[in-house]
Amino acid sequence: MSPRFVLASASPARLKTLRAAGIEPEVIVSGVDEDHVTAENPGELARLLATLKARAVVANLTDHATVLGCDSVLEFDGEPYGKPETPDIARERWRMMRGRSGVLHTGHCLIDTAGKQELRELSSTKVEFADLTDEEIDAYVATGEPLVVAGAFTVDGLGGPFVTAIEGDYHNVVGLSLPLLRRMLIEVGMSWPELWKTQQPYSYDETVASSYDETRGGFVRAEAAARAVDSLLPKGGRVLELAVGTGIVGAELVALGNLVHGVDLSTAMLRHARVRLPGHVAAADAARLPVADRRCDAVVAVWLLHLLDDSDPVIAEVARVLRTDGVFVTTTEKSDAGRYADSRTPDDTRSQDALSHLVATAARYGLVLDGATSFVGPTRNTGDAPVYPVVRFRRT
Repeated sequence: MSPRFVLASASPARLKTLRAAGIEPEVIVSGVDEDHVTAENPGELARLLATLKARAVVANLTDHATVLGCDSVLEFDGEPYGKPETPDIARERWRMMRGRSGVLHTGHCLIDTAGKQELRELSSTKVEFADLTDEEIDAYVATGEPLVVAGAFTVDGLGGPFVTAIEGDYHNVVGLSLPLLRRMLIEVGMSWPELWKTQQPYSYDETVASSYDETRGGFVRAEAAARAVDSLLPKGGRVLELAVGTGIVGAELVALGNLVHGVDLSTAMLRHARVRLPGHVAAADAARLPVADRRCDAVVAVWLLHLLDDSDPVIAEVARVLRTDGVFVTTTEKSDAGRYADSRTPDDTRSQDALSHLVATAARYGLVLDGATSFVGPTRNTGDAPVYPVVRFRRT
């Protein structure tokens, strides 16, 4: 197993950078109030904030882990600039920065609790900005992106065209320096490949795929599931179904008037899904979706999360691809629903689709529970039928 590696940051850009480099961190947000921290210069401020974040997370751990805290501060004319928070401040910043250059400092603090080591480092990169017009500034501020990022710009998002050059580490401008992190890990006795997580996809052979629908309730259960999910979906939007399987639920959602695209890792399942959803399915990992940020109106997961060892990466991806006010609709408590129908007691082991777990995990990524329904499955040997809960989370 890979060591426990924790990212003490809520930044989607930092998480995305680590994932692209092969690391799937556990995300724990520190809760540090950045507005009331001061330091002698912008670089020291970035390093201090990173240290405070890492220490705050470590203070609440009950077992050993390697924790990374990061914070970015833009230095401009010797002054530190973090997130502008309001449109007026963002516009003022960009009118000051356009046609000029600043230095983006990212503080890194790595704490290895097993070895009782704390490393504090700083990476700094010079950034040159384009000479934006007032109209371009107003349009960029209206997107909301510059309000929530250090220095009021991104290099890997909508702000990319407004950065004309950088001198130094590109990843540092995104939010963390990968080469610096690698060196820090070596100092605490860890190699970069040690953190790579190789997960085997949950797959099916063709024999199982061909009989999958029949052995799991067929069209009756699929139609019931689709109607429940549809009742929680916005009308007329783009729906992405995770673990689309044979496409039986997705096809029912299409029949109800939805535009559905599906992804799955099982080649055998996708052979059947392509027949039901021609041109609208793809082979993809739900934790690494081939979808740009904020492009989906809804994401659906039917009987997926309970199969996972860790639902956090999938929920993080859902939050990334959802538009503001988009929804995530998923089944929950599947295992317990079946156990109740079979007159058995609940499972003591917390499943990754447990409602309490989903609510807490989703909240970390800006997803708020705001709707629920249920549907009835086929009758079991006991004469009882399982009732499957379906919940909706909304992207704030």
